[in-house]
Amino acid sequence: MLGRAAALSAPRWRGGVPDLRTALRSGGNLLFALFVAAVLAFTLLAAVHSPDDPLLHPSSHQLTDFLTSSTSTSTFLTDDSVLRTGEDFNSSSTGAAGEAAAGGVEVVAEAVPFIKLSEVGAEAEKTEPETERAVTVDTDAATGEGAAVAEEAAVAEAVSCDTEAPVDCTGDRELFNLLMRAAIERFPDLHFYRFGRPVAVPGSPMECDLAWRFRPAADAIGTGRTTYYKDYRRFTLTRDVNTCTLVVDTVGEYHSGVGAKRNGRRKGKKGKKGKQDVPVTDFVPAKTQIRLDENTANNEAAGAAAEPVFVVGEAVNDSLPVVASESDFSRGKYLIYIGGGERCKSMNHFIWGFLCALGEAQFLNRTLVMDLNVCLNARYTSSGKDEDRDFRLYFDFEHLKESASVIDQSQFWQDWGKWHKKDRLKNFYTEDIRMTPMKLCDVKDTLIMRKFGSVEPDNYWSRVCEGETEGVIKRPWHFLWKSRRLMEIVSAIASRMNWDFDSVHVVRGEKAQNTQLWPNLDRDTSPDSLLMSLNDKVGAGRYLYIATNEPDKSFFDPLKEKYKTHFLDDFKYLWDENSEWFTETKVLSNGKPVEFDGYMRVAVDTEVFLRGKRHVETFNELTRDCKDGVNTCPASS
Repeated sequence: MLGRAAALSAPRWRGGVPDLRTALRSGGNLLFALFVAAVLAFTLLAAVHSPDDPLLHPSSHQLTDFLTSSTSTSTFLTDDSVLRTGEDFNSSSTGAAGEAAAGGVEVVAEAVPFIKLSEVGAEAEKTEPETERAVTVDTDAATGEGAAVAEEAAVAEAVSCDTEAPVDCTGDRELFNLLMRAAIERFPDLHFYRFGRPVAVPGSPMECDLAWRFRPAADAIGTGRTTYYKDYRRFTLTRDVNTCTLVVDTVGEYHSGVGAKRNGRRKGKKGKKGKQDVPVTDFVPAKTQIRLDENTANNEAAGAAAEPVFVVGEAVNDSLPVVASESDFSRGKYLIYIGGGERCKSMNHFIWGFLCALGEAQFLNRTLVMDLNVCLNARYTSSGKDEDRDFRLYFDFEHLKESASVIDQSQFWQDWGKWHKKDRLKNFYTEDIRMTPMKLCDVKDTLIMRKFGSVEPDNYWSRVCEGETEGVIKRPWHFLWKSRRLMEIVSAIASRMNWDFDSVHVVRGEKAQNTQLWPNLDRDTSPDSLLMSLNDKVGAGRYLYIATNEPDKSFFDPLKEKYKTHFLDDFKYLWDENSEWFTETKVLSNGKPVEFDGYMRVAVDTEVFLRGKRHVETFNELTRDCKDGVNTCPASS
């Protein structure tokens, strides 16, 4: 009985559940009704209320305060925030950025921020304005005692400002900001990255020397090269008689501020790699330094190796690398090319073969043993004969040895002669260019020696990278840069034209005389034709750099009436006997004077031409003739 009663009572206990659900449902309906009522009330209030429009009341400043506040994101303000993109984490993206820029896509490829004019003035604006000095004058006695007091105050004010007082170049922060602002305003087409501390000029109390690192604004995007330039100039200062404030009177010419020249030499002995000394006098504003630190931190967090920064104008460390010890030499793996048809050919032929050897060494993870004696073809020498020259005269050896593993051939054979028998070092010898790099991957010998014969063209180094190897070996073009000593001359020439010039390439010479292959070239490159062709391309009064093989520069005299024309030979003092280039290259060649040869002229001429804001080429722009003669124009043109 008791069990049955308990069983019957269970449904009554469970029957209370529907009552609870009903209560919850009723409460939810009530809350929803209250929400609907609130919405209706708000809607009714919004419909009947009409607030004053701030746009109709000029005396109201709420709208103006909002648009100009620091929290506003309106387009009236410049957004200085740093947006991290791929180039902050991948240093190789600059090359892709250059390709995109060439294809017409606007790309900002500069990961390192430059110093902006607003950043330089930020600290100066924080200082409190100088309070005006007031003098109380009795206006009722204009001709009496009040006038005398006013006159004495004016005299005292003038005497207190010594316009000839020496300036404090090194310790005056406001003066430092003034010089930086003057440099940035004077050269609007440059991006400034670092400023050195100003240096006083002995015997000149109103002059300061200042150095800086920069890049042309046009080169900051898409060049694929992390190269900066260095300049140091002399600033002449004066004081305003009324306010006694310092004013920049003149800015000297390129490299005029010799007191601020710092070479930034490297540590290490006999060419050992060492870290570059960072001058403690370098300065960047706080905002730029924060952005630099952020980029560095991001690169380190992503495991990216920072690329070496090379500055054109600083001392070049192109000393020969050496092996630290016998054990290091014995553990190394080497590749050497012997002989070959690249010697004494054109420089372009040499580069094509050399990059093949460098690419194979990189593929095999070996050190390339290279001969620094380059045979310069007779076409580039004044003697008309082939001459041996130093590789470092034409190419940036410091960048090469920092980017790839290379060693000088003479140094290698000295070490090999001392240690190869003692340490039982072996070499693998092959004369067959059909021995591909893929077949050499399993070679364990210390040295792989490729011997090239005398039968052309099978003895060209470049043949190693042809055929099936072409898809495996990639020539490392980014390892080979022009000599920074030559680039220093390029920088000097461009600075003489304030980095604001246009350039035209005029091909004449033998081609202009050969009317069978180039029937229109002579007429299309005449002064009258050039003036007509350049009329809608280059504005009157502009600097115009003319890169040409025309020996008689007076041929272009009619262009001087409209343009400020310049040629390479106008700047020959940059490589004459009194130049820095002549002194440094003489040391490099063991005291023997170095000729500024034809290949150097072509290299510098080309680089200056490319730095013009507008480039005008001979073929396809000045003449209808084909570059390689009649009927050789590409179908697309």
